[in-house]
Amino acid sequence: MRVIPPDSSGAYRPRNFKDGTTPMQALRIHWLALTLLAASAPAAAGDAAGKGGAILDLRYRFEHVTQDNALDDADAHTLRTRVGYRTGAWHGWSALVEADDVRRLGGRYNDTRNGRTSHSVVADPEGTAINQALLHFAGERVAATVGRQRINLDNQRFVGGVGWRQNEQTYDGVLLQFTPTDKLSATYAWLGRVNTVFGPDDGPRANAVNRADSEGDSHLLNLRYAFSPRMVATGYHYRLDLDDLAVSAGAPLDSLSSATTGVRLAGTFERLDYAAEFARQDALHGNPWDLDSRYHLVELGVRLGKARLAAGEELLGGAGGPGNRAFQTPLGTRHKFQGWADMFVTTPADGVEDRYVGAVVPVAGGSLEAWYHDFSAERGSASYGTELDVSYARGIPGVPGLDALFKYARHDADRTSPTVDTEKFWLQVQYTY
Repeated sequence: MRVIPPDSSGAYRPRNFKDGTTPMQALRIHWLALTLLAASAPAAAGDAAGKGGAILDLRYRFEHVTQDNALDDADAHTLRTRVGYRTGAWHGWSALVEADDVRRLGGRYNDTRNGRTSHSVVADPEGTAINQALLHFAGERVAATVGRQRINLDNQRFVGGVGWRQNEQTYDGVLLQFTPTDKLSATYAWLGRVNTVFGPDDGPRANAVNRADSEGDSHLLNLRYAFSPRMVATGYHYRLDLDDLAVSAGAPLDSLSSATTGVRLAGTFERLDYAAEFARQDALHGNPWDLDSRYHLVELGVRLGKARLAAGEELLGGAGGPGNRAFQTPLGTRHKFQGWADMFVTTPADGVEDRYVGAVVPVAGGSLEAWYHDFSAERGSASYGTELDVSYARGIPGVPGLDALFKYARHDADRTSPTVDTEKFWLQVQYTY
């Protein structure tokens, strides 16, 4: 961990940001913005579930990034405004339309589109787009959704909406859900387009890693059987046809096209909970690389009152041969895994082994969360370093639907790591109607 050196008086003082702002000034500015937003938010009066109604979601965020490299610090003030309407159900049919707008309120950062390549990346480009536009049918045992939609499967490790970023990842396609018994459910999805967090527009600085969208012909199959609360088994097969994307800017197109097959077991027993998962990833047709890599997860948790403690190991395997043929999760909500600093959004060629321990504890009407990660290569003996993640979230009293979040991540890279020392912190307030 880095230690801030004392000044000439011997007192410890926080280091200023590179634009000259002190941390205390930044906190005052950001909490003033949060207070103004809270004061302007109307009281929540949402419709009852299933009756439809208006959608309004405002999310202001300040994100700061410091990295031990040649890049300047990033400071990003952004506001996401989401508006839409959900109809009520009519003979099982309903519709939803929703638009997102992301605006830069200030700061200097590389949003992957604005050309500020001398600064660290905060991947929240400006723009306005349709986030969801869908037609939905819900029957007694069958459900179907057609159009642009949010898809989150299981824990979102392989397919998710990346809801942490201001521009959510959504999918154009068809989702079918079948529940023949109370214990068995089947989900199938066909994806014709992936609308990524880097949208809504490509622009001249887009490349095969950060395209605004990716067209293809992907198929997702997920089967779930609940033996009892003590054991729920899930089997899945995901065929991702991503022929206009690549694992890195210099890699050939289609190098992320893959077929992933796996099984997951999870359950609870009194105060204990567990998860165990194994998957294999192979190349899909058109991929110029011969993929063959493995994934496994083992996690055990225990509940002590309202608190939860957990420890686990997650492994994304590396693979030999030219290029990066490691196990990749291009459609997953990757911010949830392997540390909040997002150092392993792309799995390194030698893979990643993540041993972690953490806790979620209720504190002062909110939730305090802390995790410690130890990273190493799956192939070879290289250490990738460690990371500490801490967050605190709670609702703001007196304003239903208004929540505040403080979040911090510190990644300390080893000399053999493909990553660099990185600190990030976030201040966020979100109002949902």
